[in-house]
Amino acid sequence: MKNLVTLCLAFALGLAIPAHAEPLKVVASFSILGDMVRNVAGSNADVVVLVGPDGDAHSFEPGPAHASALADADVLVMNGLGFEPWLIRLAAASGTKAKYVTASFGISPRQLSEEELQPDEDGHGHDEHSYPEAARGFDPHAWQDLRNGIVYVQNIADALAEKDPDNALVYRANAESYIIELKKLDQWVRGELSKLPKEKRKVITTHDAFGYFGDAYGVEFISPLGLGNTAEPSAQALARLVDQVRKEKIRALFIENMSDPRMMETVARETGAEDGGTLYSDALSPAGGPAPTYAAMFRHNVPALIAAMQKN
Repeated sequence: MKNLVTLCLAFALGLAIPAHAEPLKVVASFSILGDMVRNVAGSNADVVVLVGPDGDAHSFEPGPAHASALADADVLVMNGLGFEPWLIRLAAASGTKAKYVTASFGISPRQLSEEELQPDEDGHGHDEHSYPEAARGFDPHAWQDLRNGIVYVQNIADALAEKDPDNALVYRANAESYIIELKKLDQWVRGELSKLPKEKRKVITTHDAFGYFGDAYGVEFISPLGLGNTAEPSAQALARLVDQVRKEKIRALFIENMSDPRMMETVARETGAEDGGTLYSDALSPAGGPAPTYAAMFRHNVPALIAAMQKN
């Protein structure tokens, strides 16, 4: 009733009545980006995530529903750095006119080491058959360093403000509040890991998603699958990993939430390494799980890593 009276008074006085602004339709390529967008946009955007919680973006196969969501989108937020090789084709097929936003824009990509790029027994470059960006020599998992996550948030806020200038101040305020939270989280991660002796900071994970985390926070991650999560390692590669784990007495072993556990179960059985639980790398957990947000992912992963690495 109050709103009706206000509208009638405005009409009687000849005042302009602002049109009701529909929320932006934003499509995010995977769950971590979706959470970032929701933090920045608040109620001013309806967010659709293509690769949802516990989903594997490496092996994702989009369908008609994903094309339909893109066709209606105002904004498309993607990681870039080659993380979503299927996305450009999907966007083209959908005919979308959405504004493209590369969340990783401005980040200096992590260069892969010679060991990560060395050919396997069949002469292929490391994982390039299943993950083409490996052939270019850099790693797309930049969000695993919280300082890069802050850059993602700034890029998302800038894009939303440009697309929806009427709510630009809201987007920028939300982003600033979120960035303060991420900066505090970054300091906490550094403080917690600094308590652990450097020689103990070694972890076995399913695929090489934690390179930025390792570089930023001083942890060595060893993975049999490389950047992608689809190829099976050769018998020789798996044997080398088992030998390394035995030699360095690594006990911290983790299976990622979007990975097949069988290979890591073999490593554990052959080496005596202990299953440290689940790490969240490329995907969040469903709501109600241990890592339903980007920030919660770090709050879950860091204590789990420390508890396992203390046994090394």
